[in-house]
Amino acid sequence: DRAIQILTNLTANALQYTPEGGRVTISAKQNKDEIHLAVQDTGIGIPPEHLAHIFDRFYRADKSRSRQNGGGSGIGLTIARALVEAHSGRIWVESAGEGMGSRFTFSLPIAK
Repeated sequence: DRAIQILTNLTANALQYTPEGGRVTISAKQNKDEIHLAVQDTGIGIPPEHLAHIFDRFYRADKSRSRQNGGGSGIGLTIARALVEAHSGRIWVESAGEGMGSRFTFSLPIAK
């Protein structure tokens, strides 16, 4: 199921960027004819200037997390966005800044 793939991707990122002792929370709620699924963490956060680009292909807010330094390929969030949009959904991110954690939320229409 696509929702599980998207949730797995967002959860893996949250775990990767949340230090030991931090917390990752997954939540779901219905909003009219949509389901909203969110992954929130207490990790490294995202500086405001990076929020608009976080779903861009190969974009890394933390340049030190390159593939050579143990980071991913930089396309996971791009794939998550493509999957969400292919199912008429939306995806967005919120973060108060560095060290303040992040919240990735996506919505999908409820099947009728």
